[in-house]
Amino acid sequence: MNWFENTLEQIKKPSVPTLGGWCQIGHPASAEIMARAGFSFVVLDCEHGEAEDAGIGDFCRAVRQFDCLPLVRVKENAVLPIRRALDLGAAGIIVPLVNGAEEAAKAVAAAKYPPEGVRGFAFHRGNNWGVDFSEYVKNANKAIAVIVMIESREAVENIDEILQADGVDGVFIGPYDMSGSYGIAGQTDNPLVKEACSTVAIACKKYHKAAGAHIVIPNSENVDSAVKQGFHLLALGMDTVFLANGAKQALEMMQND
Repeated sequence: MNWFENTLEQIKKPSVPTLGGWCQIGHPASAEIMARAGFSFVVLDCEHGEAEDAGIGDFCRAVRQFDCLPLVRVKENAVLPIRRALDLGAAGIIVPLVNGAEEAAKAVAAAKYPPEGVRGFAFHRGNNWGVDFSEYVKNANKAIAVIVMIESREAVENIDEILQADGVDGVFIGPYDMSGSYGIAGQTDNPLVKEACSTVAIACKKYHKAAGAHIVIPNSENVDSAVKQGFHLLALGMDTVFLANGAKQALEMMQND
């Protein structure tokens, strides 16, 4: 994958879902394993996971060696976390808790160089420590993906305005926060949550934006349901879930012998 090509063009496929992984542990080995397995993208979770700024660069190195794109869910919708993720080599950012058009525009501004935004110019890992400074600056605004998290009832109600904000490339559903905002925390299969997700997917199709969903505990039924709803950018499971499930299965196997 070319460093300067549009991130979404590289990972969005017109007729089949694009599959990614999700990392909470924060160690680059987790990301490396998932990238090597064949995921098209891997997300580093800096909101709920253990990764600090210093780990973002190592994460990006680990993922890119396998023709896989590193995306970073930043810890908050603010200039410095977004700038740091991009400077350290992220191909795109996922911004949490965007509930309206103003918050979406704030995220875009932090990710874009002037005059489209307020991102600062510098030599950094993203432009190979200045070696590719000019090419990076020329291409970054159109190449880097800005994806916002839709994880509240308010965001669903404002989805049209959010998707019409200039520079928003797509969304990711946050299923657990979404369920909590409807007063049914953890009930990600509840009809209220499914209806909200469907509303988001329909809006993404209307505005030609990427529709993404994080399916924390994937199975054939919920993945098939997400695809039928119109979600084609799917993050499946995460390193902590894979590790926990693998350990549990190994113990159950021995206990059943």
